[in-house]
Amino acid sequence: AAGIACVELIKAMGARHENCIACDTKGVIYQGRTEGMNQWKSAHAVSTDKRTLAEAMDGADVFLGVSVKGAVTPEMVESMAKNPVIFAMANPDPEITPEEARAVRPDAIVATGRSDYPNQINNVLCFPYLFRGALDIHARAINDEMKIACARALSQLARQEVPDEVAMAYGKKLQFGPDYIIPTPFDPRLIHVVPPAVAKAGMDTGVARRPIIDMDRYEMDLRSRLDPTASVLQSLYVRARNAQARMVFAEGDDERVLRAAVAYARNGLGRPIVIGREHEVKKKLEAAGLADAMDVIEVHNAALTDHLDDYRNFLYTRLQRKGYTFEDCHRLASRDRHVFSALLVAHGHADGMVTGATRKSAQILELLNHVYDAKPGDGAVGVTALLHRGRVVFVADTLVHEWPEDEDLADIAERAADVARNMGLEPRVAFVSFSNFGYPHSERAEKMALAPMVLDQRGVDFEYDGEMTVDVALNPETQAQYGFCRLTGPANILVVPARHSASISVKLMQEMAGATVIGPILSGINAPIKMCATNSTVTDILNMAVMAACDLG
Repeated sequence: AAGIACVELIKAMGARHENCIACDTKGVIYQGRTEGMNQWKSAHAVSTDKRTLAEAMDGADVFLGVSVKGAVTPEMVESMAKNPVIFAMANPDPEITPEEARAVRPDAIVATGRSDYPNQINNVLCFPYLFRGALDIHARAINDEMKIACARALSQLARQEVPDEVAMAYGKKLQFGPDYIIPTPFDPRLIHVVPPAVAKAGMDTGVARRPIIDMDRYEMDLRSRLDPTASVLQSLYVRARNAQARMVFAEGDDERVLRAAVAYARNGLGRPIVIGREHEVKKKLEAAGLADAMDVIEVHNAALTDHLDDYRNFLYTRLQRKGYTFEDCHRLASRDRHVFSALLVAHGHADGMVTGATRKSAQILELLNHVYDAKPGDGAVGVTALLHRGRVVFVADTLVHEWPEDEDLADIAERAADVARNMGLEPRVAFVSFSNFGYPHSERAEKMALAPMVLDQRGVDFEYDGEMTVDVALNPETQAQYGFCRLTGPANILVVPARHSASISVKLMQEMAGATVIGPILSGINAPIKMCATNSTVTDILNMAVMAACDLG
């Protein structure tokens, strides 16, 4: 039954009847055979003089098996056509193992039903998502078009960039090729890629009782079922797509950055500008299986830019009274990719910038300060967003202020409130410490109590209070014990006493709770420049590019 179902689907996709030779325990199912035949087998009988599986395999391009262990021998595989495709799907052991097949045919592409071999073909890849799409349109039936849409969605997904999270789960880099022709069973993208394809096919063929009007919204809802915070990110991606920013990716020698730049382009977010030497960028893209991506990115080499004189003069005007010579400024503009990237943005040759994947944030901040005022006294602040279990909480300052005083803490709160609103959230700020509203008393906690008073004087338009412990800030039941607290609900911005405590908090949430981290988001400078961490994944870098694009409106 499984074999017949498979061959019928393949024929529905365009395979010619005479090119599909079916076999059972008696051998080839040919026209005129009477032994062991029925109406279902007869429908797939072909006119051929081949009578055994071995004869059928001779010169064949593809073998598709759902039979028993050992049904296929190395000699059969050896007789197949060039680059044979072998789907040996018998369970629990395949008709022939990949080792046996490739021992005689190194050019073979082999898939099995086993999880300990590459290219696992498993029902979990298909049925849950096929049914999801069918149920969501209240389909009258699951027709061939819906099944074909499911198969094509899987094949297209296999050709896309594999998220780092999937690669880490399987302990290896996955890239479309002989050992990766089908997505892995636990790829998180399946839930929002396959059901929409199935649903659309059902609607197009008239079996949907309840058609889906907004497919983009449907895909976003599917993402949210797996990750409740996906809706927050999705809204940012919509804004970034509307902005169509020319985004600079400063570290073109890093594969993660290149993959993020390519994803930025292929997601329709704008035009990526990669900083580096063109031949080196091209070589790294080829190594990553993205040779065709040179068409969707721009490569800028600082040493070869036509604007070098303007950039150098700009720097000299800013830095000549800070110990920098004309030659120093020339070297900075022509040799440092971070400075060069910032200069592109400052002169309107790009709209935004992402950096930080290869150097520590403090070092990059110092370099950015050559082009923009990015010191603590200039209003620069680092805000990190933690996305976990449907909640978004911002922690500040995670980047600039080492040991802020009350005025600084008030500045940090205002900058963090701007970031929250830019992400579509109404800010509620808690100045957190180890004490609650004066008890136990400590000189180190005093500044956290004074900062709200500074905001009182400034007349800001968002909720804030402190000092308080983190549980009071985030837990509504604990917060209710302090009836005088001015917050109307759990805080979504935590202003912490020092940069080291901010860093500890963020990394603890990331490592122990598995929170999604976006940031540090650089705020308070007059440019859409974002910095990521050195351990950032491709997704992290892409998210920061999206955040930068959102700053444009």
